[in-house]
Parts: sequence; structure tokens; C-alpha cells
Amino acid sequence: MTRPAPGTNYGGDVSEETAATAQPGVGPWPGPWPDDPRYDADLLAHGDRRNVVDGYRYWSNDAIVADLDRRRHPFHVAIENWQHDFNIGSVVRTANAFLAAEVHIVGRRRWNRRGAMVTDRYQHVRHHSDLAALAAWAKEEDLPVLGIDNLPGAVALETYDLPRACVLLFGQEGPGLSEAAREHVSAVLSIAQFGSTRSINAGAAAAIAMHAWIRRHVVPGGADG
Repeated sequence: MTRPAPGTNYGGDVSEETAATAQPGVGPWPGPWPDDPRYDADLLAHGDRRNVVDGYRYWSNDAIVADLDRRRHPFHVAIENWQHDFNIGSVVRTANAFLAAEVHIVGRRRWNRRGAMVTDRYQHVRHHSDLAALAAWAKEEDLPVLGIDNLPGAVALETYDLPRACVLLFGQEGPGLSEAAREHVSAVLSIAQFGSTRSINAGAAAAIAMHAWIRRHVVPGGADG
């Protein structure tokens, strides 16, 4: 299959619309179009200005999601959303980067998509009305729910043997894991800190925990990497 020349990837905090104004990516496909159903006719004709890796240039969104689904990792990410936490978009974006199976939003259905940088087009996001609903779903899927928070008695994330299939649950910025959340987790894991503040940003904590899972279960360049 013919591949386009490498384009420009924009990894910074710019929206897809802003990036398009700066003309990232690649222009219209040069020469005869490829005979492959994964390619999108409109993108071939007008160029692909999306923030996607070069291997997905000119592919339709549906084709990209289908390819990601073929190799998604078996860990899930859940985050409480009782006060419209602005970190949720960042969590979705990071989950896409680490190829999480799904992101689960617990509480309010609406969330601020700005931080996701349109990655929610490629990342599965599921809603649960409350913690009991999330716990019931996880039990049905035989997935342990692991809370991430610096609470008394928490186990160090750095030494914990993260299971391959699991749900990593995060509280929202400020209060952290709610009391209800603590009742539904099989363990609470803490991230080692060495400075003066009590906690770190919820989006940053999610990124650290997801990468800990990647380091435990994925070999870069291997079958999963």
C-alpha cells in the first residue's frame, strides 16, 4: 500500500482548529489515489491537517478507531466528575496516548472536552451515574478497581504489581477520591512525592499511573509496543 510522505506532527497544546490555521500535517494526496477503503476521499482531496501520527494520515476517523481497537491495552481509566473537573479532558488525551481500553466518567455526564484536544474522537469514553454503577460494571468484567490517591495506608504505586487488566480510578482535583470511591476499590495506590505540597494535579497523577502500567506490561517495539 502506498504511503504518503511523513507530515508534521503537532504535540503541543493546540486545538485541531488552531493547528489547521498553522497548516500542519500534509496537503492533498499527490498522484493517483490509493485503492484502500481506510482512506477518506475528502482528506485525500484537501489534505489532512489533523493531529494524528503519520501512519494514520488520510485515514478516516472510523478506520483509525478500528485499528486502535485491534490493539488496545486491557487497562481502563475512571475519573470522578462531581464538579465538572477540567482535568478530565487531559485524562482522555493521555489515555489515548497510552491506548487505554476505555475512559469511564463517573458522576455528571457533561465534561470539559477542551483538554482532550479532540482525542475523544479516537478514545472510547463511557459514563456511569455513580460509583456503584462503575463497581457493578467492573465486577461483571472481572476487573479490579484500583484507586490512586495519597491517603493514609495507601500502597506505593512504584512497588505495586499492577494487574494487566484493571481499572485505575482517580478522584477529582482538590478532594481526591471520594468516600464512596474508597468503598469500591480493592486497593489504594499512592504516588511518591518529595516536595512541599500534599498532592499533585489529577491529570498529572493519571498520566503517571498509566505510564506505570505501560512500564509493567508493555515492551517498546514488541508485540504490544
